[in-house]
Amino acid sequence: MRLTEEPAGPDSEGCRGTSAEEDAKWLQWVTQQFKNIAGKDRQINLQEFKRALNVKESFFAERFFTLFDLDGNGTITLEELQEALTLLTRGHPMDKLKFLFQVYDVDGNGSIDPDELRTVLLSCLRESAISLPEEKLDQLTLALFQSADKDCSGAITFDELRDELQQFPGVMENLTISAACWLTPPANRRPLHRPRPLTAAYWHNHRNQLLCLATYTGLQVLLFVLAANAHRALGASIMVAKGCGQCLNFNCSFIAVLMLRRCLTWLRATWLTQVLPLDYVIQFHQLMGYMVVGLSLVHTVAHVVNFALLAQSGASPFQFWELLLTTWPGIGWVHGSASPTGVALLLLLLLMVICSSPCVRRSGHFQVFYWTHLSYLPLWILLILHGPNFWKWLLVPGILFLLEKAMGLIKSRMAPLSIVEVNLLPSKVTHLIIQRPPLFHYRPGDYLYLNIPTIARYEWHPFTISSAPEQKDTIELHIRSQGQWTNRLYESFKVSDPVGCDSKRLSRSLRMRRSQRRPQDLQPQPSHSCTSAQDAESSSKNVAMELMSYGTEELQCQGDKDQDPIKTEEGTPAWWGASSQGGDLASEMSSENHRFCNIKCYVDGPYGTSTRRIFASEHAVLIGAGIGITPFASILQSIMHRHQKRKHVCPSCQHSWMEGLQDHDMKLHKVDFIWINRDQRSFEWFVSLLTKLEMDQAQEAQDDHFLELHMYMTSALGKNDMKAIGLQMALDLLAKKEKKDSITGLQTRTQPGRPDWSKVFQKVAAAKKGKVQVFFCGSPALAKVLKGHCEQFGFKFFQENF
Repeated sequence: MRLTEEPAGPDSEGCRGTSAEEDAKWLQWVTQQFKNIAGKDRQINLQEFKRALNVKESFFAERFFTLFDLDGNGTITLEELQEALTLLTRGHPMDKLKFLFQVYDVDGNGSIDPDELRTVLLSCLRESAISLPEEKLDQLTLALFQSADKDCSGAITFDELRDELQQFPGVMENLTISAACWLTPPANRRPLHRPRPLTAAYWHNHRNQLLCLATYTGLQVLLFVLAANAHRALGASIMVAKGCGQCLNFNCSFIAVLMLRRCLTWLRATWLTQVLPLDYVIQFHQLMGYMVVGLSLVHTVAHVVNFALLAQSGASPFQFWELLLTTWPGIGWVHGSASPTGVALLLLLLLMVICSSPCVRRSGHFQVFYWTHLSYLPLWILLILHGPNFWKWLLVPGILFLLEKAMGLIKSRMAPLSIVEVNLLPSKVTHLIIQRPPLFHYRPGDYLYLNIPTIARYEWHPFTISSAPEQKDTIELHIRSQGQWTNRLYESFKVSDPVGCDSKRLSRSLRMRRSQRRPQDLQPQPSHSCTSAQDAESSSKNVAMELMSYGTEELQCQGDKDQDPIKTEEGTPAWWGASSQGGDLASEMSSENHRFCNIKCYVDGPYGTSTRRIFASEHAVLIGAGIGITPFASILQSIMHRHQKRKHVCPSCQHSWMEGLQDHDMKLHKVDFIWINRDQRSFEWFVSLLTKLEMDQAQEAQDDHFLELHMYMTSALGKNDMKAIGLQMALDLLAKKEKKDSITGLQTRTQPGRPDWSKVFQKVAAAKKGKVQVFFCGSPALAKVLKGHCEQFGFKFFQENF
């Protein structure tokens, strides 16, 4: 079975313009990869082909193998592999299309019938880790089939498939099997560019941090020089020791200032937030910690050298070990305790820095980090005994630190709160609804420290508040299980009767629902545009329910036995099978993933983050990766609440307009929200909230939306992949027909793969809605990529940090 009548080679018409040298390198690479895959018989069988191609679904592996096996003997030779790969990687678009048609034409009769197309789309779903009900798969199949079958003959011919693909520009030219990483040799190394810290954009975007770092460095040099110069008559070793000691006086006292969270939160509300790099206090705290250890080592070595010289020269009646470890020589201002306290300080510092390393802190040993870090109290006491002037440096920072700790202890322990409701969401996310303290005032994006004595009596962990400040009675947290404490929290609610769960769940549920409906200020202003009364009524009913419990009702549908979903590795999306957006209260009560509780907890906070700057932006780009959406959940709700307050409706003509685009409350002209998830079920966390946000601006023109959503699913294969092109075409067609996405149920179409950040930021820059600021919460690896793009486009970049 031939792939085409005339297989396209590297030099055939339509191939990429490559040199003979590049073709030789490519052929050499394919040959080497073939040797790595093939067995002793120098041929590749089906199982070896599946492993090499890294294809999840056996349907595609078998179809590709059949088409690669030109002589039909059940194995692939090197020549057959080279011919097939030449077509897929460098072939003419029409040859690739013929290959794709043969993949879809399962029975080989020269046309694709609906059942064959359904089989292919089912395999596409599994390959992209997407799970949809059987009914939705049928709808996708019919949407694509009816669009392609132009003559209504009941079968799709090659010409009809070609015409359908031409509606997607650029797809045919780039069509390949993306999962086969061994198809092409490694790309040539990019030419060396200037390191980022040497570019003008880097200096412009990091000027505050660099200025503070330069000031800090200059201060260290100044303190060292002044102290060393004052003791120049005592020799080089004493000069070095005294210089390092003076720097240690400053660092060991000022390091506490960087952890004054209440003071730093207050500073964020002042003009100093434009000058001081408050978003990098943790990094500066870590830097100063390493400086303290480094200076302590140099300080100790200098004194050891001095003691050795004194003992060797006979200038002191004491031996070396007596000078170093005892109080007999009388060195120091408190009973000669400088030497033994210095040794104790060095050991304590080394213990702290070792136990603060990521390998200890993030490997299930948080308590080791926590308790060793509390040794700052004995550390300060030893420093006061060790150095005669340290108490002067510590006086002001120490008083502020103790006052803040006392205030936090009083506020957090004044009255215990209650966890009133718990939802266990996909990907091991715990959704907590907590009774809100009377004087707990926070801003969107703030975080708090949570303590649950039944989980760990003395542990406090920071979590972003995911509910909006306008929500008066409760606060909400979404906690992903990534460590020992968070895993214990999740597992504690998976048992059949967790501690603290209320037996009278129905009564508590009704009380909670009524309290959630009470705050009328959360309701968006009614719109009098061209919508039916039925739509308006449905919208108003959903708003009150979802603001307080988004993500809760959808989860209850997981237990729906009536649905017959397509089983994939990722499971069935929870929102399929919901009878209504509000959900059924009775089924909600019986769900094992949803509980009403009365569990005692304590909170300390709130504390501010860089996301407070969002409301002072003109064009804000919010990027969340996975659970990184949590700070933006609160922000998006508050943004839309404030946006709705701008809307005015004429009572005569029902015309609506916006005013006060730049008020003291919010200067935003445009918001782009980008959410990147690995799999389909991760969207369940906040899909209900996003549905409400889309509903709030349903009356605005499509091209003039104040808030735009952009959803990406990284496990899904893109249109350029032969294993996904049919599915993505069908999803596009059905989304256009139903006005909603088949994966999430949102109006916004979920895009496969990862975002092309260059194109994303080019579009943002082209919008010209004002000065752009990018806010990100997610993995450090992605943050580094986004920083580079922001520097390239001149956007300000802010990252959520704890």
